[in-house]
Amino acid sequence: MLAAVLFDLDGTLADTAPDLGGALNRLLAEEGRTPLPLLELRPHVSGGARGLIKIGFGLAPGDAEYSGLVERFLDHYRGALCAGTVLFPGMAALLDGIEARGLKWGVVTNKAQRFTLPLVEQLGLLQRAGCLVSGDSARRPKPDPSPLLLACAALQVAPGQALYVGDDRRDIIAGRAAGMRTVTAAYGYLGGDEPYQAWQADEVVSDPLDIIGLLERAC
Repeated sequence: MLAAVLFDLDGTLADTAPDLGGALNRLLAEEGRTPLPLLELRPHVSGGARGLIKIGFGLAPGDAEYSGLVERFLDHYRGALCAGTVLFPGMAALLDGIEARGLKWGVVTNKAQRFTLPLVEQLGLLQRAGCLVSGDSARRPKPDPSPLLLACAALQVAPGQALYVGDDRRDIIAGRAAGMRTVTAAYGYLGGDEPYQAWQADEVVSDPLDIIGLLERAC
């Protein structure tokens, strides 16, 4: 029996691309570079600072200028965490439906806690979420399963009673390794070179409200 639903944050629970993309474009402008269209940036948002610095500057960890640009990018992002970020359409109704069925829900993200806590609070969800596991909460971030196992412990549910919804391949890898049923959020950012159909998730949804049907079959 399903007892809990866990969500990735960026690209699954909330559309954070406007603020993350905005932070990158402000940094690009500071460096005298042309800002990039949000549509071009969206697939890279789930990669966080690493993904966005790569698409914006062509740099990766280990490159000479990388660390300094990351810190400046994060400073820009911290200054406007929730200016344009919103829940995906249908997500508010989905969360209501989860709670109405007496199920628990929480967030498991690779975003650092110093960003996750204020963002989820500004979205009005901090008091409703049963757990909030950030990228620096567990011993290793996703695709390691430890953040998901930590979330289950916080919710007091067995991993096999949980559903994990994410828009990145590492979400599905982590969920499967934790022993959960996994759902690909095909409405999300879907970054990476491999098509999401090859991720081997248990389910794929094109709209958050499609998860209601999964709940009805699983409960």
